[in-house]
Amino acid sequence: MSDRDYSPLSAACVRALSDKLYDKRKAAALEIEKMVKDFIISSKPDQIAKLIRVLEEFAMSHNPHTRKGGLIGLAAVAIGLGTKNIAPFIRELVSPILACFTDSNPNVRYYATESLYNVVRVSRGTVLSQFNDIFTILVRLATDADQNVKNGSEMLDRIMKDIVTESNSFDMISFIPVLREKLYANNHWAQTLVVSWVSVLHTVPEVDTLSFLSDILEGLFFIMEGPKPEVKKMCEAVVGEFLASIKKAPEKVKFADMINIVITHAQSNDPVVQMISLTWIHEFVRLSGRVMLPHLAGILTAILPCLALDDPTYAKTRGLAKEVNINLMRLITVEDDRDTPDGAAGDDQYLPQVPHTPQMSIVPGTSASSPLTASSANVLPTEPPEDVHEGELKLGSVMEVLHIQLRNTPVPCKTAVLRWIYHLHNKIPNKMFRYLEELFPVLLRTLSDPSDEVVLLVIEVLAQIASTTNHSPVAGPVAEPITSASTSPGVSSASSAPQGGDETKTNVNEYFTRFLQNLLHLFTTERNLLEDRGPLIIRQLCVMLSAEDIYRTLAELLQDGDDLIFASKMVQTLSSILLTSKELFLLRRQLKDLSSPESCELFVKLYRSWSHNPVATLTLCLLTQNYTHAATLVHVFGDIEVTADFLVEVDKLVQLLESPIFTYLRLQLLDPKRHSALVEALYGLLMLLPQTKAFTLLHDRLNCLPPAHLLQDTCSRELPRDLSRNIDFEELLAYFNNIQEKHRAYKHQKIKQQLQSNVDPVTHP
Repeated sequence: MSDRDYSPLSAACVRALSDKLYDKRKAAALEIEKMVKDFIISSKPDQIAKLIRVLEEFAMSHNPHTRKGGLIGLAAVAIGLGTKNIAPFIRELVSPILACFTDSNPNVRYYATESLYNVVRVSRGTVLSQFNDIFTILVRLATDADQNVKNGSEMLDRIMKDIVTESNSFDMISFIPVLREKLYANNHWAQTLVVSWVSVLHTVPEVDTLSFLSDILEGLFFIMEGPKPEVKKMCEAVVGEFLASIKKAPEKVKFADMINIVITHAQSNDPVVQMISLTWIHEFVRLSGRVMLPHLAGILTAILPCLALDDPTYAKTRGLAKEVNINLMRLITVEDDRDTPDGAAGDDQYLPQVPHTPQMSIVPGTSASSPLTASSANVLPTEPPEDVHEGELKLGSVMEVLHIQLRNTPVPCKTAVLRWIYHLHNKIPNKMFRYLEELFPVLLRTLSDPSDEVVLLVIEVLAQIASTTNHSPVAGPVAEPITSASTSPGVSSASSAPQGGDETKTNVNEYFTRFLQNLLHLFTTERNLLEDRGPLIIRQLCVMLSAEDIYRTLAELLQDGDDLIFASKMVQTLSSILLTSKELFLLRRQLKDLSSPESCELFVKLYRSWSHNPVATLTLCLLTQNYTHAATLVHVFGDIEVTADFLVEVDKLVQLLESPIFTYLRLQLLDPKRHSALVEALYGLLMLLPQTKAFTLLHDRLNCLPPAHLLQDTCSRELPRDLSRNIDFEELLAYFNNIQEKHRAYKHQKIKQQLQSNVDPVTHP
């Protein structure tokens, strides 16, 4: 080619640049450097530009020695230009050098590294306009197989970091997309370099990395979950630095943009990543407060499973999750149950206003008798924050998560979920109202859980709902029962509302009745639950709610049930609880004296339902001191089929007569003249019993009656019972006989059906 094709280079310089010897290429580079300086002095920028284009052709040559010469020449141009004059040519100088980093020849890549280093060294801050392209090449060079190239790239990396650190005009906005992409590099050397850059940028005061943290946080967690311990530790340190900065300047942090990233990795299988993520969630909740409310569902999804980590190595993780859980509860206040700040009620405008107690918030406690009741140390003030509407609670998503976590999860998860449901209903009952239809069946099914702690919590949650939900939605009629209990065997739908004298009762509300109706339905379908947990459930409900209301409502529901066998079994259970549980002491005393019209009315209610079980009916009469009617019932027992179960119940009654509950009855035997009906009833029981231990026990008791010669000195201590005289015992006896006739017919029908099902259709068409 002619000399004019490579001007302003001379032919000798062209040949030297293409020589395989380094010294000749070096000499040509020195000549180019001097030439550039002369062009500057003579103000010939067009010649410099032409020279760069020629050298670019050299760098793109097929001859590797020529490519090396072109790279050396470009570095020489940069040196000749100097820091003051390089700015107009920086792009033209850097671009051909960067193209050479993809060269298959490692020597060419090394020369490219050296050439770019010299350009960067001369240009300093000017080269930042090409920073994104240079950074991409640095990440590529970190994975280079040639050690010399890697060594050269490390030098280039150091000088670029120095330049960025010194600069006060680094364009972080344009760099973030590149950085975010490179964080997902699969090579650990590349990851090391990228993380080191994140760390360096975080130390630059002029670079506000916190504002861009949401763009790179996911990539940092991705690296922490990688297999290389060295890179993981390096990344953990960087993430720790960011968290420290967040604590110092939370006003700069976009918490809402990052919380979902942290939530995702809080569910990681890597225990270290999980712990770090929970730490971040903890700080986010602490620093941002109600900003986290819209993300409550996601946070609960992450932390609730951590509460069930029983491995000692996860003790800190479990403790941190528990602390986050408590802090989240503090964010929910009674103010959240009110209308939106703009005055629009939104979806809640049709919800009834359920009264609640705003004085305190219940935090998870450990009391066995009341699992949801906190100690004084756990009572949280509910002073409204400055802006209660800063974060909006997405209750639908939260309830969906709680439903999921309540199924097939370990006990700690279930207990935490139940405490959340209790807390939400305590703080925002109006908003929770719309979810009760779905929540009730789930809670009822959970009563079958094998854990006593879970069952006790379910009972308390159900009691909380039943005791505070006094209204139905304004927008529509009262909903039907949650399950098909209205048509279920043993449960009457006709008694779902208070009747007669119940109009004065204000404690019974729709959900109270529906709850007990569904509870009976559950006992009907799961008889094992009634036997194993029935007494526990009823007793706890009587502690948390009104025992009188519970027995009154259950009696109404059982009175006209279709499944007579279940009704008898349920009455037997209720009678046993009434007579043996300390929780029902006040109800027993009320029934014992029958000192008010309400107590008499309650007795009648119970009697009608207790009639499904003859022994329970007799026991109720003995408890209420209606001995004349009790003696009448004993005579009626002669017409009842005496089965083994019947005798077992009579045996239990005899045992109860010796208990402290019936102390007053035994003392009344000191006056057999005044209480002859009682003596008659007890002797009647004695005649019903075969000669067993119970027979001997009752016989010995009756032998303790005072001798006849002492009876004339006996004074009656029986109080007047004018109110009980108003009870129509004849009508009650007729009702009792009617129920017994129904039981006989029911048993015969069952036997007939069983026999028919066993008939061979071939021999008996």
